Amino acid sequence: MSSLALFLTALDGGGAERVMLYLARGFVERGLEVDLVLAKARGPYLSEIPKGVRLVDLGSQRLLLAIPALVRYLKQQRPAALLSAMEDANLVALWSRRMAGVSTRAVVSVHNTLSQESQNATTFKRRFVPYFVPWFYPWADAVVTVSRGAAEDLAGLGLSKGVEVIYNPVVTPELWEKVTEPLDHPWFGSERPPVILGVGRLEVQKDFATLIRAFAQLRKTRLARLMILGEGSLRPSLEALVRDLELEEDVALPGFVANPYSYMGKAAAFVLSSLFEALPTVLIEAIAVGTPAISTDCKSGPAEILENGRYGTLVEVGDVEGIAAAIASTLENPPDSQLLRHRGAEFSLDEAVAQYMQVLHLAKST
Repeated sequence: MSSLALFLTALDGGGAERVMLYLARGFVERGLEVDLVLAKARGPYLSEIPKGVRLVDLGSQRLLLAIPALVRYLKQQRPAALLSAMEDANLVALWSRRMAGVSTRAVVSVHNTLSQESQNATTFKRRFVPYFVPWFYPWADAVVTVSRGAAEDLAGLGLSKGVEVIYNPVVTPELWEKVTEPLDHPWFGSERPPVILGVGRLEVQKDFATLIRAFAQLRKTRLARLMILGEGSLRPSLEALVRDLELEEDVALPGFVANPYSYMGKAAAFVLSSLFEALPTVLIEAIAVGTPAISTDCKSGPAEILENGRYGTLVEVGDVEGIAAAIASTLENPPDSQLLRHRGAEFSLDEAVAQYMQVLHLAKST
């Protein structure tokens, strides 16, 4: 019998998927048998599945069509616990567990503020996810959110009982190894202009258009460069914005990179420009490696991570002038990197795994 099954749609390169891979490794290190169950085995993170984790590919092109295969898996393997992440996958996991009729403990994890996500959704399906929460999430044995703000958001949607807050496991030994990997890029070198870094999917939620406009304001007064790592549907519009602002020489969008941490460690500042979050992993990663951070004070997560401005600058969502001013101030007077690293260390893998094991009712193997 498999001790634990982790269920995701795929490994497409987002923060939640990375978190689940971190957790998978932590569970294996504590002696658990772990299956990583994917509706479809695709995505750039496939090469990062930890050693000792068994990959189970349900082979479905669409998530809903994976339900019969997931039901069969649960009946055959009967894992002690099932942990899922992301809204669609959570619903499929709960429906499948109920249809399978097994005693597997089902825990769903919420990595976003669902009410905000629905307001900014570009698809019909995403817009209506919050309406499913009070109907189906009570089927879970426990619901985990990654920040207090996300938990409050669920309460506003009608789910106030059985919600646990567990911060994302961000700081791992691999993080430090990846930070020190050599970076072959002409922008990072001695006596080069400072590089401002953004990381995330090129989608509405991340609001990189505001970051680009803020950078345009910054460039009027000082020499600097902006690099945004990530891929997504808004690439054409963001590239057009860069051209319209005549920033082609100073703004780069290299796409998805397997190791963003070597960039983080060498950037002069990191900016999170999101419209909403739950607990932005990249913001924790940035301060954990000692990189000064600027973030929108969006719901939710940034204020918790930066302790209302103690560990980085918070600005209003969509505030172009505010972001530009915060970047300029940070470049002039960067915070103490050791202080940032100390704060980042509080989001450790060991702590997160211990808390998840309690929620999943799993004991460490001896």
